[in-house]
Amino acid sequence: MSIRHSGIGMTSQRTRMRMVERLREQGITDERVLTVMNTIPRHLFVEEALASRAYDDVALPINFGQTISNPWTVARMTELLRANSNLGKVLEIGTGCGYQTAVLAQLAQEVYSIERIGPLLTRTRIRLRELRVSNAYLRHADGLLGFPEAAPFDGIMMTAVTTQVPESLLEQLMIGGRIVYPKGSRKQNLCVIEHTSQGFIETILDEVKFVPILSGVISK
Repeated sequence: MSIRHSGIGMTSQRTRMRMVERLREQGITDERVLTVMNTIPRHLFVEEALASRAYDDVALPINFGQTISNPWTVARMTELLRANSNLGKVLEIGTGCGYQTAVLAQLAQEVYSIERIGPLLTRTRIRLRELRVSNAYLRHADGLLGFPEAAPFDGIMMTAVTTQVPESLLEQLMIGGRIVYPKGSRKQNLCVIEHTSQGFIETILDEVKFVPILSGVISK
């Protein structure tokens, strides 16, 4: 999978390199993740009026009450999911604008991504097609149900906050796999759930801020 892009000024390669250097300073150590984020044109995933802020360390609105996570959050969640190993099949709950999807698509063999907001997904499909992301399979559905016909997954990423992971998603995680998700309500933390032969082990990590996960689908 290759991504084609161009940019000048605030959307140039130099700007992405500065973002990657900042991520290193913030503690991101997975060089494969950093390399991928250095190649993906993040400014194409935000509204044109906000393109000059695309590489700042902030979350930005993407319409429909959703946001694109700040670069550190994307890098950290990807680093935790990868855990310095190759990813086969990955499930993403919450496609959003598709930036995290594009990052995962360069690190995994296959990405299955679910978005509940139909108009947002339509726009994202076009964007990923234009960037020639060919190994991401998008679905308009309730993410809490997962993608059972493609299971099991060796990685699941949830990009909205919840107090607990639904049983339906735990059942779709293979032994040896991991789920990365934001846990909590007012106070939120990144969490990793590892599926071992003895059961599930959860580790609570960095403090974060996400929009809440919602069930159901929106078509218009």
